[in-house]
Amino acid sequence: MKPRDVKELDLAVGEARAWVDDLARRLGWREHSKAYAALIGGLHALRDALPRDEVAFLGAQLPPLLRGLYYEGWHAGARPAHSVAAICERVHEAVGRNPGIDAEQAARAVFALLAARLPASEVEDLIARTPKSIHPLWPS
Repeated sequence: MKPRDVKELDLAVGEARAWVDDLARRLGWREHSKAYAALIGGLHALRDALPRDEVAFLGAQLPPLLRGLYYEGWHAGARPAHSVAAICERVHEAVGRNPGIDAEQAARAVFALLAARLPASEVEDLIARTPKSIHPLWPS
């Protein structure tokens, strides 16, 4: 077995940073720590609204470092409420309930980021598998 090169780690960090930077740009935020928190909160909320097979499908599409963060704290049997309000609550919680942050705007930006960064056919399948109650968060 060949030892892994640290370049793989550098690439994984760079890829994750690109996603966070993209989300920060979409939201017009300068603080990338807030964009990172919103991204992870949005990914966790979406993950918890998906059927188990779709959770794995989406996880496989994410950059390696984000994939690990996406699965952090996941309990396959948990099924929280599936609504725009529930998704926004998770994002709001992730950003420390900052009153200056519009959680719905942040959630929509996370969903738009996924729509922009994942292959279109995979996004269509993902949307089809998300509860209809949260479809309004996806870009039209």
